[in-house]
Amino acid sequence: MLDAVTALSRGTRCVYRPGMRRYVFLPILVNLIVYVSMFSFVINRFDGWLAHWMNMVPTWLDWLSWLIWPVFVISLLVVVFFTFTLVTSLIAAPFYGFLAAKVETQVTGHEPIDDRNLTKTAIDALGREFVKLAYILPRAAGLFVISWIPGLNLFAPLLWALFSAWIMAITYLDYPMDNNKVTFADMRQRLAKRWWQSLSFGGLVTLITWIPLANLFLIPGAVAGAVLLWDDHYRDTNADPRGITPQ
Repeated sequence: MLDAVTALSRGTRCVYRPGMRRYVFLPILVNLIVYVSMFSFVINRFDGWLAHWMNMVPTWLDWLSWLIWPVFVISLLVVVFFTFTLVTSLIAAPFYGFLAAKVETQVTGHEPIDDRNLTKTAIDALGREFVKLAYILPRAAGLFVISWIPGLNLFAPLLWALFSAWIMAITYLDYPMDNNKVTFADMRQRLAKRWWQSLSFGGLVTLITWIPLANLFLIPGAVAGAVLLWDDHYRDTNADPRGITPQ
């Protein structure tokens, strides 16, 4: 059985092989532009945001400021991370879907179950990203509120960590599943049934996205790794008309 670390390692090697590299440079460029823009924006405003929220702490909780301050910092960083992830996923979704299809063809020797042309695939990929946003944003908003409630916010970092792992699993494993006509609801059910594989992969992807600059080059490997996990763990061979057996 393929684990998250092996999937990411094999996926990264796969996308940088001769013949595959051309499919990763444009997503990397998109991520770099978003990364630099958002990093500059956050650096210029981070102190002001932190001071504003710390001023909202009730005076009777001043004695807990030593604990509340790092919780606020972690929560704010997670929100920034989520924003970066959502923006880059939305912009780069068509490229990642195309990359996932190419990796699947190379790894399994078969093309995904998808008869859409390139233009329709790109449009549908954007539509799928909005479906993800409709799922993610209300839950992220609920966690954001918890992050600023004194007492409850002590649990916020753990909740954000689990939520981040789940969302990263959804974000990346959805590329091969969308290419194989798996609905968003069905995709979430498949991920939930194999929750350990899903959360371990999502957690690993979360970690690599926090590595400055290196994450730009590892994210395409995460897309390819998701394809490998799809083929090994999540593919329903009974429903696949080609009857492909996981590698």
